[in-house]
Amino acid sequence: MEAVIKSVKIAGMQAAVPPHRHSYVETPELFTQEEADKIYGSTGIHSRRILPKHLCASDMCIAAAETLLQRLEWDPASVDILIYVSQDSDYALPASACLMQSRLGLPSSAACLDVSLGCSGFVYGTWIASQLLNGSNGTRALVLCGDTSSRHLLPNDRGTLPLFGDAGVATALEFDESWPDSYAVFGTDGKGGQHIAVKAGGRRHPTIPDSAPRSGEEEAKLFKDSRLHLNGAAVFSFTLKVVPKLIKDTLALADIHADDIDMVVMHQANKFILEHLRKKAKIPEHKYLIDMQDFGNTSSASVPLAICHKLSSYFEDNESKKVMLGGFGVGWSWGCIVTDMLPSVAPELIEIPDDFEPLSLEQV
Repeated sequence: MEAVIKSVKIAGMQAAVPPHRHSYVETPELFTQEEADKIYGSTGIHSRRILPKHLCASDMCIAAAETLLQRLEWDPASVDILIYVSQDSDYALPASACLMQSRLGLPSSAACLDVSLGCSGFVYGTWIASQLLNGSNGTRALVLCGDTSSRHLLPNDRGTLPLFGDAGVATALEFDESWPDSYAVFGTDGKGGQHIAVKAGGRRHPTIPDSAPRSGEEEAKLFKDSRLHLNGAAVFSFTLKVVPKLIKDTLALADIHADDIDMVVMHQANKFILEHLRKKAKIPEHKYLIDMQDFGNTSSASVPLAICHKLSSYFEDNESKKVMLGGFGVGWSWGCIVTDMLPSVAPELIEIPDDFEPLSLEQV
């Protein structure tokens, strides 16, 4: 599907990560130094940020949003839309976005909803919020993306443990009739859903026990099914099949060439995959951001996180940049957007303290 987004600009970005770092290099019981070197060489990941158990993805997003609102000097009452993109909701119900509305002080007239998407979630969330602004009297929106992917991992799974980290981001969107059009392309193929999945935890395979206690064998199976299953070979095959065409189609929709793009930021899956994509799309290295060394794969947060970590000074010259932002993965789901970007405040990264007050059903 193709979409033209009119009159909406990115006003700012803010990322929040935990201060706690974990590196597979420091787990000799799982990896030898030679194995660790090989993992780093292919993934580009050295360490990940791990959120303490008493905090959730929503808390990182709230920390990012509160900081961003202050830096933009936006009154929370002026925000009309909040989209929370996550596959780690605080509760089965209500939607986390409703609780975030109260915590952030947004007006009761605001439209707030959760979107359950992973790697493509930032692009989808930006598009949804933009279209809601265009179809309403709203003028400002927040797109909050965050996941605690590390909590889905088996503690001794050598295939996934080095890869996934935790992060939350906030992106501010603003209606501006003078802003140039943005262009987006999306796609879905549910046949790939089995290749990146957490089988248990939903209604199909609930973790809530039935009337009778589970056997030890059933509990062991549930423990494993509640963790991430990742088929790396299938992910790589899907990426090389779909994403180069996604880039090509988005450029065609925008009626531009790759040379017209100032910066490309794709979902930070791993270095090996991203390098293959860059070469296939013939994008110069200086126009292509790879930044996961200190964070790992952070799911829906990865694109804004990379921007906030590496491109803060890039936007300080007060010149608009034409950027391509893309996400691909779990679902299979993919999306890409070409937009002009000149944030009112430069993207920034903060660390969320351990004593941050968590979002609570009872306290909002």
